Amino acid sequence: MKEFKDRHIGPAAGDVALMLEKTGVSSLDELVSQAVPDNIRLKEDLKLSPAISEQEYLERIRRIASKNKVFKTYIGMGYYNTFSPPVIIRNVLENPVWYTSYTPYQSEISQGRLEALLNFQTMVAELTGMELANASLLDEATAAAEAMIMMFNTRSRSQVKSGVDTCLVDSRMWPQTRAVLETRSKPLGINLQYADAGKEKYDPDKHFGMIVQYPDANGEIRDFRSIAEEVHRQGGKIAVATDLLALTLLIPPGEWGADIVFGSSQRFGVPLYYGGPHAAFFAAKNEYKRHLPGRIIGVSKDVTGRPALRMALQTREQHIKRERATSNICTAQALLAIMAGFYGVWHGPDGLRDIALKIHTFTVKLKNALESKGFVSLNDTFFDTLRIKLPEEVSAANLKEKLLAKEINIRYFEDDPLVVGISLDETTSESDVQELADIFLGMVDGNNLNIEDFEGGCLIPDSLRRSSGYMEQEVFRHYRSETEMMRYIKRLERKDVSLAHSMISLGSCTMKLNAASEMATLTWPEFTSIHPFAPVDQALGYHLMMNELRSDLAEITGLADVTLQPNSGAAGEYTGLMVIRAYHQSRNEGHRNVALIPSSAHGTNPASAVMAGMKVVVVQCDERGNIDVQDLAEKAEKYSDELACMMVTYPSTHGVFEASICEICDIIHKHGGQVYMDGANLNAQVGITSPGTIGADVCHLNLHKTFAIPHGGGGPGVGPIAVASHLVEFLPGHNVIDNMRKGISAVSAAPWGSAGILPITYGYIKMMGADGLTYATKIAILNANYVACELKNDFGVLYSGEQGRVGHELILECRKLKASTGISEIDIAKRLMDFGYHAPTVSFPVHGTLMVEPTESESKEELDRFVEALKTIFSEIKEIEAGTADREDNVLKNAPHPDYVVVSDSWEHPYGREKAAFPLQWVKENKFWPAVARVDDAWGDRNLVCTCDAFSLWNE
Repeated sequence: MKEFKDRHIGPAAGDVALMLEKTGVSSLDELVSQAVPDNIRLKEDLKLSPAISEQEYLERIRRIASKNKVFKTYIGMGYYNTFSPPVIIRNVLENPVWYTSYTPYQSEISQGRLEALLNFQTMVAELTGMELANASLLDEATAAAEAMIMMFNTRSRSQVKSGVDTCLVDSRMWPQTRAVLETRSKPLGINLQYADAGKEKYDPDKHFGMIVQYPDANGEIRDFRSIAEEVHRQGGKIAVATDLLALTLLIPPGEWGADIVFGSSQRFGVPLYYGGPHAAFFAAKNEYKRHLPGRIIGVSKDVTGRPALRMALQTREQHIKRERATSNICTAQALLAIMAGFYGVWHGPDGLRDIALKIHTFTVKLKNALESKGFVSLNDTFFDTLRIKLPEEVSAANLKEKLLAKEINIRYFEDDPLVVGISLDETTSESDVQELADIFLGMVDGNNLNIEDFEGGCLIPDSLRRSSGYMEQEVFRHYRSETEMMRYIKRLERKDVSLAHSMISLGSCTMKLNAASEMATLTWPEFTSIHPFAPVDQALGYHLMMNELRSDLAEITGLADVTLQPNSGAAGEYTGLMVIRAYHQSRNEGHRNVALIPSSAHGTNPASAVMAGMKVVVVQCDERGNIDVQDLAEKAEKYSDELACMMVTYPSTHGVFEASICEICDIIHKHGGQVYMDGANLNAQVGITSPGTIGADVCHLNLHKTFAIPHGGGGPGVGPIAVASHLVEFLPGHNVIDNMRKGISAVSAAPWGSAGILPITYGYIKMMGADGLTYATKIAILNANYVACELKNDFGVLYSGEQGRVGHELILECRKLKASTGISEIDIAKRLMDFGYHAPTVSFPVHGTLMVEPTESESKEELDRFVEALKTIFSEIKEIEAGTADREDNVLKNAPHPDYVVVSDSWEHPYGREKAAFPLQWVKENKFWPAVARVDDAWGDRNLVCTCDAFSLWNE
């Protein structure tokens, strides 16, 4: 049986030999020695457990899963059991076309995901009563922080001038939300004032906005209409945390004056996953559309006038705005938002309301049963949550013991041991309610009551009940049979390119294999059905796996310890900088706030630095794309007393192992700063060098890049950070889980971030082993240099190292071609779609170029096809240059060519249909058709529509 590394790595041994010959070296080690400076090479092999087979891994992870205890959980707090429709699990979550696709920046080959996300946006806007929603954020707590920052950034001029800096926050917010608000507010100079909504007068000379929760953390539904009116009368804004399912019964916040509405869509068919990944939602009034964080899917048209979708307004806004960015949401939660959107399509408005009514009815029955025996409900109003005061004769400790004996979790309040919380959910049955009643009432007189004897009508006051319609669009009313739903999902799936179709060569994005064996646990109840605030002893399997994973990641990075809490790469950047900030403050050097960042850095770097309260100073690069060491030294000297850190990507964003990296780190340390290494390119380091060896103090890891978690169409991402020993004490804790370290406050809602997908990385490391991981790195470098050798004489490779080698990625020069022919890098990217390929990274990090990263998972055969496609495109450009093809009406300017364009009766182009659609023989044999022709992005931004009301592809 072959080892797993032979399944993961694309080129076979014989192909490796041919590729080495083409590259001009005799061995992988010779190539690596030319690409990677000797002074940073590891002296010893990684100390990891030996590689195991796929069968051994599945047996091992099954044993680990068995250590998790799946209890019936009524804890609530923003996390609920839900029934995930099998039609969505089978056709989306377990379908590589959906989970291996990339963020839909290339809209013509992403129409399926874009439509699914538009459904999500529409559903959110409809349920919240708002005009505009985005395509998801990371989790509810970080969405709250984005709402706070958005209100802060949109203060009136008079408030900015007078220094108004306080956000009034409802004290009945989820505790995890409060923790993240506190984390994110401090570096921005925002003050938080907690108060029961309505008891503290909103003061425009003090407050710039207000955040409330509806229903609140106690489960109560409060009427905020008068409060919203007062806030608006004073010129302020109000943001509302809410529950989408509850809004099928409650007056939506948009109808009583909310400016921003946010929350989690987890209970719309997405498993608990011990805290994540889950998609947050974020909606706002239309007037704030240019301030909305994250990604927005908008309706536009293609060049033929056909309806088409694309990402609108904020597309990669942090890359464009850099240190002027108002948000740093590079990773959303697209796959989970897509699942939630399909849940809405599957159930429709009536189905969602029926689910909500069932939950509420059971909650009413339980309330009435408990109150009949002396238990007191502290909630005057509620949707699914009861806050119960126990009778004097009932001990909370004894109650907890009896509940645990029946494998039941509820919520306990540390500030009042006589009060407990019970939150019911979609999976709660009448027998479950009966069991709860039996246990509670058995504590009083031992006599059981029949829950069927108690009324269960709606106790939501008429003044708070929803009367308006929602989700009346055809897409939410059509797909009720599984046959039709399956076909709808399949129809959208066929419009998207993914790794199931071809190589996705995006530089810096590392679109490698996401092996089926690594994904196996995504539907196992032992991993899907654990509440993040369940007692830790019920999640021993999770913790065994996570502790091993932290240890392995620490070994791989050469650093001391790891936190798994950040739930995206951008969140990992932010966390690392906050750790550095806390370190300086602990040494009474809180004045250190300057971050040196190379001009070539990822756009998330300066955005993260600003969000962490730092001042960005740009360090220049030389003509070879390397950091200008002299400029760095001069700026480090100039800001020596203020220097907090340098953010550096290694290999560089230009795809090169810079020989001066150790000198760079030494300069920063000499001036009292810390070195933050962006781990986006760690795929070129594993087993060969490491952040610790190079001299970094902090490194974030994109598990969705180097460590095999799929991109999911734009999320989930996971961005843990590894730190040197002197920074370990500052790693984030969590206010709900009291046994976590006390470092900086929480950076995500869940204590261990997106724990549910960590088994993917765990499996990848265990099955690859030290040798496999190291070999993968070498092959990634080989694949990149093979492609560079094949294409350098045509396009030209922009940057290379001292010995003429690239790292694991390369930048193709396209600017000269544009100057001579008018063909841009965008045209090349669009033309690649006609060959069935997703474009490389366009115009980043250098405008007018394409950045290619083949990864180790692609075979020589696939690399050769990709090279042949680009060489064919190059010859088409040369035809324009030679005058044998029209400068304006050509296959590149008109690309891509969807089927309805190719078969049109009105074909008037000077080139043939076959050249347009089937430029090579292998394209004919396995054609992927772009769903639409080139999309008009500017038209869509000028005529912004971000719900499916004006989009009717499902009716065609």
